[in-house]
Amino acid sequence: MQFSGPATLYLRTNGATQRDHTQASVLRQCAANPARCTQGPPLIVSDHSIAAADLLAFCGTGSPDDVTSPIATPNDIQRPDPVWNLTMNRLLTLSLLLLIGTVVSGPVLSQDAMPKQIRSIEGITEYELDNGLQVLLLPDGSRPTVTVNLTVFVGSRHEGYGEAGMAHLLEHMVFKGTPDHPEIPKVMKERGAQFNGTTWLDRTNYYETLPASDENLEFAIHLEADRMVNSFIKAEDLASEMTVVRNEFERGENSPSRVLMQRMMGAAYEWHNYGKSTIGNRADIERVPVANLKEFYKRFYQPDNAMLVVAGKFEPEKALKLTQQYFGALPRPERKLNRTYTEEPAQDGERLVTLRRVGEVPTAGLTYHIPSGGHPDYPAIDVLATVMATEPSGRLYDNLVKKRQAASVFGFTFALHDPGIVLFGGEAAQGIDGADLLQGMIDVVEGGGQKDITEQEVERAKQELLKQRELKVASSRGIAVELSEWAAQGDWRLFFLYRDRLENVTADDVKRVAAEYLIQNNRTAGLFEPTKGPERATIPATPDLAEMIGDYQGREQIAQGEDFDVAPMAIEERILRSRLNSGIKVAVLPKKTRGETVNLKFVLRYGNLEALKGKAAAAEMMPAMLTKGTENMSRQDIKDALDKYRAQLRVSGGPGEVQLTLQTLRSNLLPVLEIVSEVLRKPVFPPEELELIKEARLSSAEQRLVNPTSIASNTAQKKISVYAPDDPRYIASLTEEVERIKSVTIDQVKDVYSSLLSGQHGELSIVGDFDPADVVPAIGAFTDGWQSVTEFERIPKIPVNNEKGDLQRVNTPGKAQATYFAAMTLPIGDDHPDYAALSLGNYILGGGALSSRLGNRVRQDEGLSYTIQSAFQASAVDERSVFYVFAIVNPDNADKLHGVIREELDKLLKDGITEDELSEQKAGFLQREELSRTSDSALASLMGTYAQTGRTMQFTTDSEKKLSELTVEDVNAALRKHIKPDRLYIVMAGDFEKAQPEAASKTKAE
Repeated sequence: MQFSGPATLYLRTNGATQRDHTQASVLRQCAANPARCTQGPPLIVSDHSIAAADLLAFCGTGSPDDVTSPIATPNDIQRPDPVWNLTMNRLLTLSLLLLIGTVVSGPVLSQDAMPKQIRSIEGITEYELDNGLQVLLLPDGSRPTVTVNLTVFVGSRHEGYGEAGMAHLLEHMVFKGTPDHPEIPKVMKERGAQFNGTTWLDRTNYYETLPASDENLEFAIHLEADRMVNSFIKAEDLASEMTVVRNEFERGENSPSRVLMQRMMGAAYEWHNYGKSTIGNRADIERVPVANLKEFYKRFYQPDNAMLVVAGKFEPEKALKLTQQYFGALPRPERKLNRTYTEEPAQDGERLVTLRRVGEVPTAGLTYHIPSGGHPDYPAIDVLATVMATEPSGRLYDNLVKKRQAASVFGFTFALHDPGIVLFGGEAAQGIDGADLLQGMIDVVEGGGQKDITEQEVERAKQELLKQRELKVASSRGIAVELSEWAAQGDWRLFFLYRDRLENVTADDVKRVAAEYLIQNNRTAGLFEPTKGPERATIPATPDLAEMIGDYQGREQIAQGEDFDVAPMAIEERILRSRLNSGIKVAVLPKKTRGETVNLKFVLRYGNLEALKGKAAAAEMMPAMLTKGTENMSRQDIKDALDKYRAQLRVSGGPGEVQLTLQTLRSNLLPVLEIVSEVLRKPVFPPEELELIKEARLSSAEQRLVNPTSIASNTAQKKISVYAPDDPRYIASLTEEVERIKSVTIDQVKDVYSSLLSGQHGELSIVGDFDPADVVPAIGAFTDGWQSVTEFERIPKIPVNNEKGDLQRVNTPGKAQATYFAAMTLPIGDDHPDYAALSLGNYILGGGALSSRLGNRVRQDEGLSYTIQSAFQASAVDERSVFYVFAIVNPDNADKLHGVIREELDKLLKDGITEDELSEQKAGFLQREELSRTSDSALASLMGTYAQTGRTMQFTTDSEKKLSELTVEDVNAALRKHIKPDRLYIVMAGDFEKAQPEAASKTKAE
């Protein structure tokens, strides 16, 4: 996985919906929760995606995280995060234990003594073990889950000559198992855990979230203590994993934006390791000796260089005893850990980076050195970045996007242990030269110190940042992972100190840091020009954090949630169902939540097949236009109000559907619903905003024209979705999509809204801390009387019952990574008798890249792909399911990958699954389903779908009962009946002419 953490990003998406997954929207999600940023194929519901992972690859590296499914249907009930798994060899030898550091010299600590309490701040209590391990406990009973996060303070900053990428490679290897836990991802999967490992500049972390129980708590703590010192670091594992990491490296090389930003970092840092990519140098990845990797592991993976965080529903005394039992038994190492001491000298002249390679959209960027995350100036710089790059009031947005110089702009800061950077970037609008865009960015950014920054701009930015933080702290799991970032900077309490400092930032502070750091000689991106005298921005050293923080006590704890039972029928007893007068179906579940948060989902359904013919493009843009201005509120007014009320509002949709999702606080829900009323009932559709949306979508669409993943997924989806070009279900080709975007007019968008949309059909679901007696009538008030003369009739999705599939190659010159995509449809829904068996069968086949049939063979044994998965997606309302297989691969290995996947499919259908596979994977599958219900937003979505279909939670109970009763014969029979490899439409996109000249005759351009 690769992400930008910790970072705050402010990006323009020009109305990109949740399904758009543009560069900007992905980076924003990454900023909100770095450790959960996905790196898989993008969603292609409306195929507005770019290869989001390519951009994320610039920032950092990690183990495989949750993969977003490439094909999705709007009626999917649940999209559970696939859990990545790993199968290990059970090898127990004393010689190996001695090699990797199980036996460490030094006194063995007592397992009876309890950790020493250090301090307690806002519900988080810090302890320390005698061996130096730092422990943070955050009890939170509002959700029946527990998260255990182990942070080891080693990242790419600590790597020496020849060790580039070693921290990241080692993070992969630590998933390979220990003598006590030989198959880590497999046992995680069996427990239904959501887990991951990530590497960043200053730290590496591993976490798992499981259903709350003493057994799972002990399992997680034992596991992290065990693999911190006892992991297998074997030559044979390194040989296969090295090719996987190299494949991850190659994927990043596909993105000009990612490579440009990394080159800028490399130019900005002459000496400090922050200038090196976390994923590493290709030669170091390929050639690192296993002995060197073991030495690196033994040096850094020790209790005196680590922090353990336990958050969620658990008994603190139990957690402390388990921590002492397993971590306390580890001796403090006798070695003295060398600390990094390299300081980057002040830059004394602007630096230029020029990149030339295959691509479509010119991109420009600027970086400036700034103080570390713990420095008092950092919050003011964070505000400055927001003032520059937020939308729609940001200075870059106002001066470049609105004036058609840029299609999108973004900016973010790096909060690091040592002095970091602030980075701004943008994509050129059509017809704009990249050099002109770069000069325009320089004029805006470096003019910020001379032009007064207003109190209004600063207050708006602070509200945006504080909203992001408050929404984040509502999740104990989010805090557990977030604390890794701040602890890596020097002290976890910076998480709270940053908030305090941010609240006190003034316009004068922001103006001062702009004038001090955003100067020509501190810039990397532009043309070098000699100066008569030195002009340097001297970056202050990281302050003495212990002295600066002192006895900081923090504030009162936020509101705690209730002990919530996620059993289906326990949930059913608390759901209140009704109908609004307008006809909207309602399902609500009031409960106490951490931070008094509430999640709402509102779906409006409209139109019919005939009414929407030829209107798909306009219908896809209409939802994005709803938040761009109303009769009483400008776009900026809407954003300011949402920030003020700490509300996250998203409006998305496509032909026949508008989806609104909302998260806010109990005290703010009614005022926010007044904003929702304005957005839905009184939009004005400013023409200039439509042009901005079109510009951004065109930029994204043009990038997809040469992206292997976009090409492969689009080509496959067209084959399994056969409709006429004017049908709203039609899947446009990538070139057709560009023309469709260009053709949309404001009158077409207005017509879809005025003639089709109404408040008569749809579902409202709410979960969280609210009063139904106040909230439901408030929504009913603005849907009453909202009618359409056009009759509503849901448009069904139709399966393609082909007898024979095919294999198609698409050549994409200059791309280091190829994409494999195979798909077929089945005429069944999620209520079909074989649904449960097919779901479990697919889970065994390809439910995880580290522990599944495909994962074991393709990634573990053959080392062919970093990402490999299969999926089975069924609809709740249509007799149409999709089965697909997705992988990325080096073009040289594409044919081998294709053969291996077919072999595994044939083997599964011929020999079937085993009793061991059934018992192991069934338990994990069911626990994963339980875990999904601990998310209030996911539960709201599920309740909304059940309201649409007339189901209750009894359907979930029955489904899980049926799954629990499945036999080997049931699963094998269902797989053999429905999965037909010869029916698969297979698409491979990549640079095959370069990789395999002899295959050129077989390639086929789009």
